[in-house]
Amino acid sequence: MLSRTHQRVIASLSVAALPPFVAPARAQVGETPVVGTHLLHSEILDGTVRKKDVIRFGRALFEAKFNRLDGQGRPAATGNGVPTLRTPDEPAFLRTSGPDANSCFACHNEPRSGGGGDFVANVFVLAQVLDPVTFSIAPSSSNERNSLGMFGSGLIELLGREMTADLQAIRASAISQGQTGGSPVTLPLDTKGVNFGSITGNPDGSVDTSAVVGVSADLILRPFHQKGVVRSVREFTVNAMNHHHGMQAVERFGIGQTGTADFDQDGVLDELTLGDITAATLFQATLAMPGRRIPRDAERRAAAELGEVLFDQIGCADCHKPALVLDDPVFTEPYGLNPGGTFNDVSQAVAFDLTKSPCPKPRPERNADGSVTVRAFTDLKRHDLCDAAPINNEQITYFCNEQLVQGGVPTGLWLTRKLWDVGNSAPYGHRGDLTTITDAILMHGGEARDERDLFVALSQPEKDAIVEFLKTLQVLPEGSGEIVRAD
Repeated sequence: MLSRTHQRVIASLSVAALPPFVAPARAQVGETPVVGTHLLHSEILDGTVRKKDVIRFGRALFEAKFNRLDGQGRPAATGNGVPTLRTPDEPAFLRTSGPDANSCFACHNEPRSGGGGDFVANVFVLAQVLDPVTFSIAPSSSNERNSLGMFGSGLIELLGREMTADLQAIRASAISQGQTGGSPVTLPLDTKGVNFGSITGNPDGSVDTSAVVGVSADLILRPFHQKGVVRSVREFTVNAMNHHHGMQAVERFGIGQTGTADFDQDGVLDELTLGDITAATLFQATLAMPGRRIPRDAERRAAAELGEVLFDQIGCADCHKPALVLDDPVFTEPYGLNPGGTFNDVSQAVAFDLTKSPCPKPRPERNADGSVTVRAFTDLKRHDLCDAAPINNEQITYFCNEQLVQGGVPTGLWLTRKLWDVGNSAPYGHRGDLTTITDAILMHGGEARDERDLFVALSQPEKDAIVEFLKTLQVLPEGSGEIVRAD
């Protein structure tokens, strides 16, 4: 049963916006906002609203089909992450520059709520900043990208936080040693088995970041977006709500930041509260982690076992690291290193242990030392996958198609894709235009070209074995264990 408090909180949410286990407390007549009641962050912080009800409310927001009474649309604002006004003549919906969706669920629905999207759900990154808007999907106007799944995102964000802390501690040590010794000191940037180049601390307290690789010079990991340009689920959520729905968060677009409670001039004040964004963030951060679906068929199972070995032998596991160890699986919201315009006051942090209820299963189990093993098959590092080298009489330039630089990241660099859901997250590739796992492997170039060539050189049964292994990595049914047996 829901608490009386939560019943009041969700009372005016429409049935269509709510998960199947939540019902409105009273009927509503006529046109109404989908989100009629909003959460306060203080209600979450002090426990007035129970943790499981926060997740339920967050899911309701994620699945809500916002309408103009909620504040859907942004007639006088662009979709830029930095609040930017425009001439108020934007259409209610525009597939290229946005708003382009009623709900988060519209693009994040495969294999269920919180997942990725088909090719038809592609987004046109950076078109949202244009004024006037563009009706073109040409590469000169935007970078077309497929929508990725958010399963396990809380674990991924925590890994990014811990790795950031490690790298910044190394930077501080290099500076300290350089100042103490009176000469430059260079230290390797190693964290959780991943190397990000090196950094040099100078006697005057400055640093040389020219040898830093795979991460921005500030050493903050940004494990979200295909380019690795967003550091937290909350930042992602605030950006996406404005970009895709025209739903503006008070923490970025409110009167304290912009001088007005209706920055987009759509007639609706304070569209998403601090508590709303916290709830939507926590729903995504507590989404179940993907796991393994092991074939019952003996031949397929043997092939998958061989494929796992070959995956490592030809070097795929060097970047798609099978596991990273997370020291502390307690997710605290917000993240102290969130950028301006994204709530970052850690004195008001809410904590969720991702190994315990109400976080849904499958969820990680703690190791003896309290850490957890996150089997995401990534190193959370950017790599150059772009080249035009002739391979088998063809030019492999798949990852070279983008023309617009996002977040200062060169167009040929890409964040190592998490493979823990690859078995049921088709289509593949940054545009979602590759229909098979084999196609995705063959498109690798740049730093991954040697591994790609080793894959090509394998026998067909060996290639099939690697594919069979990757097919076992899936988003599993909610409530299951980390490993399930296929039918």
